[in-house]
Amino acid sequence: MNNWYIAVNGEQQGPFDQQHIRQNLAAGQYDQATLVWTEGYQNWVPISQAPELHQPTTPQPPPTSSQTIAHEIDYEIHGNEMQFVEIELDPGESAVAEAGAMMFMSDGIVMETVFGDGSQQNEQSDFMGKMLGAGKRLITGESLFITVFTYNGHSGKGRVGFAAPYPGKILPLDLSNYNGQLVCQKNAFLCAAKGVSIGVAFQKKIGTALFGGEGFIMQKLEGDGLSFIHAGGTILERDLQAGETLRVDTGCLVALTSSVTYDIEFVGGIKSAIFGGEGFFYATLRGPGHVWLQSLPFSRLAGKIHQATPGNAGSSGVGEGSVLGELGNIFQR
Repeated sequence: MNNWYIAVNGEQQGPFDQQHIRQNLAAGQYDQATLVWTEGYQNWVPISQAPELHQPTTPQPPPTSSQTIAHEIDYEIHGNEMQFVEIELDPGESAVAEAGAMMFMSDGIVMETVFGDGSQQNEQSDFMGKMLGAGKRLITGESLFITVFTYNGHSGKGRVGFAAPYPGKILPLDLSNYNGQLVCQKNAFLCAAKGVSIGVAFQKKIGTALFGGEGFIMQKLEGDGLSFIHAGGTILERDLQAGETLRVDTGCLVALTSSVTYDIEFVGGIKSAIFGGEGFFYATLRGPGHVWLQSLPFSRLAGKIHQATPGNAGSSGVGEGSVLGELGNIFQR
């Protein structure tokens, strides 16, 4: 569709689409004598002599998830094992992040706490819609609120940094490359371009619900913008073919595309479950689709720290390299 220009009081305005001109003509802002021009016209002509502007208006479909709604942001990831992402914002652009993720922000960045996930869909919702969006975040264990960082400067660029909460890697994922949707661990989301919707992914099978490690609920990221998730340790990415199966520790699962099916299976024998040290259940991922795994789940790291802390149950003065090992713990109880 061609762009149109309007001459108002001798000044050129535009470009506009045909719908804009028709709406302003109906509202009395323009009249039939208002001069217009578009590509293919040799001279400016009155609206009355532009047949394209008098054709019936074609109804425009409502926005879909495939249409661009997220802000386009630039970024740079710094560091190796303790990373942070620096996001560059043009005037009027925004990024959203979980509370406590912000590391720094430059002059001109305005921080605002909003109800829900800060997405465009959430802003356009009524009160009950916003309550539902916030409730979904509460179910995943996150706050009812999210923080929006907007650059209100009139020139140049603003910068805001978000830091990883523990050692690992920050993954930049463009949702438009994954059919507009990703499923991730409820604590994996770090920040995103404004417009990305942060919802809930319910697992359908009862086994997954009860024993999934991450529980019945995981986060669902929807939209077409950049999202940043954090994973512990080293990242492993796998492309699963149709029917291909991968079994992983439930805590090591970081994210997966919506085409991957996710279920929980029992380890096997009672001896393996009790003495194997790997827990009773593991996750079964079945392709086609893409999955991201982490080598160091935070729960594993926290468990080791708790176990090694003096005064806690399971902790002892005997080092891990001791000949007694666990036997030493038995005698100290």
